[in-house]
Amino acid sequence: MPDSARMNSTDARLLLALTAHPRATAVALADQAGLSRNTVQARLAALDRTNAVGSFERRISPAALGYPLTAFVTTRVVQRRLDEVAAALAAIPEVLQVHGLTGESDLLVHVVATDADDLYRIAGQILDNPGVERTNTALVMRQMVEYRITPLLQRAAGGRPRTQQ
Repeated sequence: MPDSARMNSTDARLLLALTAHPRATAVALADQAGLSRNTVQARLAALDRTNAVGSFERRISPAALGYPLTAFVTTRVVQRRLDEVAAALAAIPEVLQVHGLTGESDLLVHVVATDADDLYRIAGQILDNPGVERTNTALVMRQMVEYRITPLLQRAAGGRPRTQQ
């Protein structure tokens, strides 16, 4: 989202209401956020156009699909083949996200697997890519803080973030 399109406190209040009640109608969101229905619809459309609101996919648990193991694979690549490696990683269904990094590793690859043998297979697929020089796999033992955006929305809405336990 470009700086000129950064959300304001009204947008943040609307997204907080949407976070609390993801299936709410525009009328219900308007009531919760203290806005008119037309304002809610216009702001949601604008937030969608600027990609401020991401995909519904983040709410689906990989474990519910039979992938209870999560791992992060740091990957060092031949720099001139970075786009080729990214395309190959995108073709692996178990790869959920890939982040470009600074430092010794070039990519942080977020993967899921059905079990340890499946993780071994997936790590092998990543390493088999001709543009990949080296990988290191770290298995997630326990998630300590879930992905969250609510504290930032609360701050943007003008309130203080509440501690979530």
